[in-house]
Amino acid sequence: MAPTTRTTEHSNGSRIGPVLVTGAFGLVGTATVRRLLDTGREVVATDLDGPANRRGARAIAGPRLRVHWADLTDPEQVDDLIATVAPAAVVHLAAIIPPLCYRHPTLAEAVNVDATTALVRAAEKLPAPPRFVQASSIAVYGPRNPHRTDAVLAPDTPIRPIDVYGTQKAEAETVVRTSSLEWIVLRLGGVLPVGGGLALDTDMLHFEAALPADGRLQTVDVRDVAAAFESALTTAATREVFLIAGDRSHRQRQHDVVSSVTAALGVHDVFPAGAVGNPDNDEDWFTTDWMDTDRSQHVLAFQQHSWPGMLDEIRANVGWYRHLLRPAAPLARAWLHRMSPYHGQHRPFADPWNTIRNRFGNPYPESR
Repeated sequence: MAPTTRTTEHSNGSRIGPVLVTGAFGLVGTATVRRLLDTGREVVATDLDGPANRRGARAIAGPRLRVHWADLTDPEQVDDLIATVAPAAVVHLAAIIPPLCYRHPTLAEAVNVDATTALVRAAEKLPAPPRFVQASSIAVYGPRNPHRTDAVLAPDTPIRPIDVYGTQKAEAETVVRTSSLEWIVLRLGGVLPVGGGLALDTDMLHFEAALPADGRLQTVDVRDVAAAFESALTTAATREVFLIAGDRSHRQRQHDVVSSVTAALGVHDVFPAGAVGNPDNDEDWFTTDWMDTDRSQHVLAFQQHSWPGMLDEIRANVGWYRHLLRPAAPLARAWLHRMSPYHGQHRPFADPWNTIRNRFGNPYPESR
């Protein structure tokens, strides 16, 4: 099928033309599509066809946005998508993330690895191959015991993924980095929005409560993530890995993130304190840590929202509803305490991987 859009060149060498965004109606996808449209780009958004994604598409509809529904686990649909759009750039966000990837590892492999491979191979066949911007994760580094080192993650920190998600993201990175395309990889930290409040998904609550309360986590506003992807489309610094997280005010401990957000919503101390990690066992930690973003910020200039600023926005967005939420705090506190995976166990340390196994399935690849 003939391409629908012709492309030209920017003065810096990057091509002007449609940007194909996969996973376009998820959290990061929606923010990225909005950012690209706001900066004047033509966007082709692709995702699975379903009621929620249809609503998401209607919410951001505009004259420079086209939607192409596709199942990226079907190589024929991928070939048709790439040939039809002939993108100047691909922002590949589609993924199955924790904890769902632990429950459905085969599907996660098809989305996180096989779909990436299909997109890269189809893109390589175009007469004018696109720039390929891959969304990855700091999960590729594996568990991080903050008691063993004061060092923070850097792009050249050796990777040692142990779980399904980290392993699949590392495999996808290899596909991208060994391709003939002009590529950029963005490894994301803990992405959060300022709208929407707290999701009462019991799986997610269970998963978050399983993680060591004192684990290091560097959050990032989803709008800043979108800004990083937008900058990656035109930067001259290609074939490079960048770490994407907020500024130093976003360097926190796992439990502090949750408690700060709930306090901003008007309900204080509703989440249990949680179990701390074992300082003597490097494997009993989750795949998060603080990050050195100096190089990323220098090149991509994406950090625009501090953690205190995000909390201020959450308070402003909640507004007078905070007064309605406060009376519910005691009931929420009791319910969340019972929901904790460590409730009644009296264990000295968190056991995240076995807790994940008991709820979702084996978190490790079959080869482990």
